Amino acid sequence: MSIVYLNGKYVPAAEATISPLDRGFIFADGIYEVIPVYQGRLFRPDEHLQRLDHSLAGIRLTQPLGHSQWREILINLIEKNGGGDLSIYLQITRGAALRDHAFPANTAPTIFAMANPLKPLPEEILKQGIRAICLEDIRWKYCHIKSIALLPNILLRQQALDKGAMEAILIRDGRITEGAASNVFIVVEDRLITPPKGQFLLPGITRDVVLELAHNHGIAAQEADISPQDLQGADEIWLTSSTREIVPVTNLDGNPVQSGKPGPMWAHVTQLYQRYKQNMLAQTKTA
Repeated sequence: MSIVYLNGKYVPAAEATISPLDRGFIFADGIYEVIPVYQGRLFRPDEHLQRLDHSLAGIRLTQPLGHSQWREILINLIEKNGGGDLSIYLQITRGAALRDHAFPANTAPTIFAMANPLKPLPEEILKQGIRAICLEDIRWKYCHIKSIALLPNILLRQQALDKGAMEAILIRDGRITEGAASNVFIVVEDRLITPPKGQFLLPGITRDVVLELAHNHGIAAQEADISPQDLQGADEIWLTSSTREIVPVTNLDGNPVQSGKPGPMWAHVTQLYQRYKQNMLAQTKTA
């Protein structure tokens, strides 16, 4: 049985309990973060914790712990769950209080973290890519906050699954924003393009790594608006996220993306990404 962290204690998952009056349960009044772990080592922890800070500030909730405290908690959690490759999920809510829309006074936040096995993408996806569909972005206007209020994302993703696709690529006011659970890249004439950061998309950590790798290896890349027409005419389409890394989309709205196979730029950047991970792990071991 996995071990979780809840309000200062490490306990078996089946024994972890919270109050039914917790505002995360009642109002989805909270935020979360997901951090990949490779060979027992946190991947880009500083960037993930900084995004956690920004999400907390976005909902006007004071950061309950310092970054060094978070690191200690997460390292302990990794060790208690056997190390290896994991996905760390952490969540902070405004805590338990009588149901009232107004912020409660002097209420301790609920702090929770768990670790789940992180499995690599199936070989079939690496060879064939995935299907995606375009849908209207029905979410709220603060998508840069990693809020636990994910029902719109769930409905969009399920709509994609119902149509035999793995992800929904979202459109708001004639522009691509992101996927239901991912950031979006396109390749046009050997140039990477991804929508610019703003309130309508989550600032993805993997997204930023891809842009860094492109810059460091002489690959043309830019942040720019992407129209549905740009998406449909792209040479390649990718989705990025912390747990899935870089996923090629080879079928969009029932039509093949170019050859219908993962493209050469995806293969190149994926190789750079894996090499970056290995270098990071090697540096961590010797630190």
